[in-house]
Amino acid sequence: MRVLLSSIHQYPAACEVGAGLNPKPFPSGSAFSIHDLLAKGLAELGHDVVYLLPKGASKPLPAGVTLVSEPCRDVDVIHTITFRDEGLSPELQALGKPWVTTCHLDGRARGWQQSQTTENWIFVSRTLAKLYGRDRYVLNGIDPSEYIYSESKDDYFFFMSTVDWGMKKGLDVVLDLSKRMGFKLVVAGTGKDAESIAEVTEMCRGVNATYVGDVRGKQKAELLAGAKAFLFPTKVDEAFGLGMVEALMSGTPVICSDRGACPEIISPDVGFVCRNTEEYANAVGQIETIRPHACRDKAMREYHYLRMAADYAIEYEKERNGN
Repeated sequence: MRVLLSSIHQYPAACEVGAGLNPKPFPSGSAFSIHDLLAKGLAELGHDVVYLLPKGASKPLPAGVTLVSEPCRDVDVIHTITFRDEGLSPELQALGKPWVTTCHLDGRARGWQQSQTTENWIFVSRTLAKLYGRDRYVLNGIDPSEYIYSESKDDYFFFMSTVDWGMKKGLDVVLDLSKRMGFKLVVAGTGKDAESIAEVTEMCRGVNATYVGDVRGKQKAELLAGAKAFLFPTKVDEAFGLGMVEALMSGTPVICSDRGACPEIISPDVGFVCRNTEEYANAVGQIETIRPHACRDKAMREYHYLRMAADYAIEYEKERNGN
């Protein structure tokens, strides 16, 4: 199958070195990284991938992936990203080819004007699809080679989130838990402006937590692998929660809230889904009952980028067949 993927970022989206305590226009950029992995996965599965990236690439693309700067007609299916490359979407759809678009987040939660969803929308979790009254989804996948699997853990818990959304992601919850229970806490993530970064810096200083800012590549992999647990007490309806899956791939259990897709992603064998402060505290105390290899096995089985690519290929065939 010949697939045209499109996005507005420069390849690769993933950086090897983080921005530290400096702001970034796209603090997360996870949707772009997932698209890059999809291109790689589809090519490895034998599909011919054309990657439309008007901003180009700073590194060679994976084997089997061709970079283009203009839409091309000689493809079987088109795949875009909602809320990101919508400027390109009308032009691509005008080609008259079967198409899908992936929705990585709940735009309404961010106060964005809601686009009208269609059957062409593919969501990144069953939970997010249900929020929009849909049932079409493909779970995100990641590349295990980008993470470090470790069964030995250091003496800290890890929290990672875009700090612009720090409170909504539960930063205040983890800081309070650290203060009350006395465990070491490492906080990672940057924001769009210096003010939000300075605010988080001060909050962490107040409870003796270590704030490292934006981490990528080897530094992020090491922090994920060494943590006793990844803390994700989000207060919003998560579309997916990529950090949880990154932790599992590292052999690190997850303690999360019961909001959004968290219960869909985290099962009892790899972590704890909590509803209140008492349950979070109990989970911290029981974290050593979770086996690292159970976390890794689940991630390899359910959240591998090749599984994601194979699932999208099925969705492409549905469009081509008019289903």
